[in-house]
Amino acid sequence: MGRFMSYWVVIYVIGLARSSLAVNVLFLLADDGGFELGVYRNRIVQTPNIDALAKNSLIFNQAHTSVSSCSPSRAALLSGIPSHQNGMYGLHHGVHHFSSLDSVTTLTSILSKNQIYTGIIGKKHVGPENVYPFDFAHTEQTHESILQVGRNITNIKLLTREFLKEARKKQFFLYIGFHDPHRCGHTHPEYGSFCEKFGDGDEGHGVIPDWTPVVYRPEDVFVPYFIQDTQAAREDIAAQYTTISRLDAGVGLVLEELRVTDVLKNTLIIYTSDNGIPFAAGRTNLYDSGSAVPLLIASPETSARKYEVTNYLTSLVDLVPTIIDWYGLLDSCGVKFPGNSLLPLLQKEKPQSKAKIFYSHNLHEVTMYYPMRAIRTKRYKLIHNLNFNSPFPIDQDLYVSPSFQDLLNRTKQGQTKFWYRSLKHYAHRPEWELFDMKHDPEEVDNLVFTPKYKDILQGLKTDLWLWQKNSSDPWLCSPNGILEHDECMSL
Repeated sequence: MGRFMSYWVVIYVIGLARSSLAVNVLFLLADDGGFELGVYRNRIVQTPNIDALAKNSLIFNQAHTSVSSCSPSRAALLSGIPSHQNGMYGLHHGVHHFSSLDSVTTLTSILSKNQIYTGIIGKKHVGPENVYPFDFAHTEQTHESILQVGRNITNIKLLTREFLKEARKKQFFLYIGFHDPHRCGHTHPEYGSFCEKFGDGDEGHGVIPDWTPVVYRPEDVFVPYFIQDTQAAREDIAAQYTTISRLDAGVGLVLEELRVTDVLKNTLIIYTSDNGIPFAAGRTNLYDSGSAVPLLIASPETSARKYEVTNYLTSLVDLVPTIIDWYGLLDSCGVKFPGNSLLPLLQKEKPQSKAKIFYSHNLHEVTMYYPMRAIRTKRYKLIHNLNFNSPFPIDQDLYVSPSFQDLLNRTKQGQTKFWYRSLKHYAHRPEWELFDMKHDPEEVDNLVFTPKYKDILQGLKTDLWLWQKNSSDPWLCSPNGILEHDECMSL
């Protein structure tokens, strides 16, 4: 008993000590970034700065975004609640009034009320401003070029330096929204499919002083299972790698600014991505190819788990309570979050016998209505496609990309054995999809009508219904919602 009490006394004292320190958070967010990193065993793409960060981090192998779409994911990241609950149903655009609900309490509003200085550099793409306030902001919403604040890593470095001067002697939260490696061929074709030529100094593309482009050969790249292994796709991946290397250089520049100002020693650093990569079966999908994301958390405190890997099943909605916990505000902020703080994992692995995470997708672009809800355990995933009678929509920057055009052309030519599933199967999905993630990690064998999985299917449906009900999901009683009419009328 004495030893047990002593343990909790130590934990309590550590918590008090942290709450009295000027602790900070640096949040590094890739835009459509996947596992093309050395730390995740990609041996071709060069990411020395992220790999160095990983050596001081806990490395998550089972982290998932709650929605595989830019603005909804960012809103969930900053609110700690799913997209159907925070109101960011699709990409943030004022003309369509795609914004979060005014009543939502977000991370930055909580931090501001507690005198923590907040900053954002790069891509924001969420609103309204009163729901997602930042004290220091240089984004597309402050009428600055997203290329200059999100891809020009020299500008990002200088803005970070300016922020740190403004935040001197204050606790801070700094959010760097890199725009790499998002595609840009649909808006800036002169820079290539992934803006890989932006700032390279050739043909009037300008110069980014802190960047020397790394050029990759298509024959050398690693092709994920959900991308067809063709020349066009390899060239597309090679271009993606170049922008990932630019992102990595930017991470190094930002970390160096924190180092020279002597704030790294009390700064929690988080690196992740808003969603999966922008290839077919990637972004906008709730398959793991679209929802699984890298996650590194580096604590400056003495940690037993630096450069260790965890398979703890994690949703990115856990990051808001994690950050608030780091500032010592979790019990006093007055908000109950559905996620859990990940700080205890930095010291010791936690058992997760009944782990489950949830996903909620409604739209990507305003015309891409395809609501989906899903639940994932360590063994199974169940996806509910509410709009299953319609074809799965394709976003515009993916549609015009070299790799997707290659898929279309090969399909038209009758080449059916070059991809891991057919485009017809990809576009026309059943209402329910159940996958055994242990035996079918590529999620191609739907078990919904397999008798021996009947009880598992029903149990997952029940858990999904309870989550939707508890999170006030407006789609719970939609025409293809999970409830029958009489059940909806009783709510």
